[in-house]
Amino acid sequence: MKESDSLIEKNIDKMKKQLLKIMALVMGTFFSFTSCTDLDLEPFNELTSIQVYDDYENYVQVLAKMYGGLAVSGQSGPDGRGDIGGQDEGASTYLRAYWKLQTLPTDEAIIAWNDEGLPTLNTMTYSADNGFIAAMYYRIFYQITLANEFIRELSDENMASRGISEANQNTARGYRTEARFLRALSYYHALDLYGNVPFVTEADVVGSFFPEQIERRDLFTYIESELIDIIPQMVPAGQNEYARADQAAARMLLSKLYLNAEVYIGEARYTEALAQLNEVIGAGYSLEPNYNHLFLADNDNSPEIIFPIAFDQVSTMAWGGATFLVNAAIGGEWSGINFGVPGGWQGLRARPEVVNLYPGTNGEPDARGWFYTDGHQIDIESVSTFQDGFGVIKFRNVLSTTDGRPDGPVNDHVSVDFPLFRLADAYLMYAEAVLRGGSGGSQAQALAYINELRERAYGDASGNITNGDLNLDFIIDERARELKWEAHRRTDLIRYGRYSGGEYVWQWKGGAFNGASTPASRNLYPLPQADLIANPSLRQNDGY
Repeated sequence: MKESDSLIEKNIDKMKKQLLKIMALVMGTFFSFTSCTDLDLEPFNELTSIQVYDDYENYVQVLAKMYGGLAVSGQSGPDGRGDIGGQDEGASTYLRAYWKLQTLPTDEAIIAWNDEGLPTLNTMTYSADNGFIAAMYYRIFYQITLANEFIRELSDENMASRGISEANQNTARGYRTEARFLRALSYYHALDLYGNVPFVTEADVVGSFFPEQIERRDLFTYIESELIDIIPQMVPAGQNEYARADQAAARMLLSKLYLNAEVYIGEARYTEALAQLNEVIGAGYSLEPNYNHLFLADNDNSPEIIFPIAFDQVSTMAWGGATFLVNAAIGGEWSGINFGVPGGWQGLRARPEVVNLYPGTNGEPDARGWFYTDGHQIDIESVSTFQDGFGVIKFRNVLSTTDGRPDGPVNDHVSVDFPLFRLADAYLMYAEAVLRGGSGGSQAQALAYINELRERAYGDASGNITNGDLNLDFIIDERARELKWEAHRRTDLIRYGRYSGGEYVWQWKGGAFNGASTPASRNLYPLPQADLIANPSLRQNDGY
């Protein structure tokens, strides 16, 4: 079977997707946790690790729990028996927490709610006691803890001692490699968001101890070495079950590490980024013909999505993730657009700076610039007023094939998968790496990739650009247009030197309506104050 054929088969195999989601929901957590952070973990130990790992049939279910940890909050979705105590269960789901930290402090979005910690995210004035920053931190280390335990228990020595057959051991080694990818993904988020963090692997002795803090450069090297090591061991691109990682997902993560290397370690690694991106782009993926279909309830059929976080309104219910993105973005007097949910939570809107990047609104002429404007004003004079700021029409719980009919029963929960990695992002990263001086690519090819995106957005070649238009300023604006609300903006602005400081400001940056300068220390989030108290070996990031 050709790689492109297997990619298509993967994307239409709905039954496999549903199986994965069901396992992710129902599987309990069986692990003995290391004391690596000040986490109030709620493992609900129906079984011990010994009982779980004696039976090979449990291995794929525990792996599903790790994938499910990116989407759901605990064992009884949408709430109840949460993985982490002391946190709002819905607000502390992995994707919802990550999206807020990547989006709310930027020029992309603002939220009307006054929950403690959200106003300071809106204004980039957060401190070390911000609960939403802590929620992401704890989710990251919860995932890392699960992965460490799984990798440790699935060592060749342990499996042999339990009498696992050689054939099953070989399959389990593949599971172990996927767990290493998931751990690398979470450590990458820790590297990007927090910098110097506690560091624990499967090699550390289980028990109570204070983990040492790893320097950002050393964590970069660790993630790089892990990904380079596992890529040859992973399933080839497009040949794993839907929503499970393969070589393309790992290469995409590695290319993101390299693209941001100047931020993380002060060294340009654009040539290395291009080497990985060339592999991803050549792996058989293709652009979704209709841009807006990428964010609907049947986007699991898309040939563009490289690695999603999967959701299902029946089997994978959570108050975070796609449910949050659909419901929090709508409300009030909205009508005429079917979102496949009963109402809306009246929270999220676009800031005017991102709206102004498009040539028009309501999808004309750029299909990506689809905003709800009726009864709304573009300026956000009052953060708490939902009608201040245009609404974003993007994530919708409807099917692409049924004229906007919802996917299943209409309730708050949705079946929209979140495209964590997709081909359009790889195109944009390729163009940026070329423009920043990386070798292994060409400006002609970069221009061709960008114009593919723009032809999809405009429906024809009327939005195409020429070589003279292709520069870094264009790329960051095009990233905002193409990837709006997909949790990239904070990292992008930092890479361009536009996040902190006063050279580029937007409404409510720094707490001022017209924007104000913010300190460079805001390029990293603080470690949670509670963790600093619990672990005396930790050092807080500068400025907090």
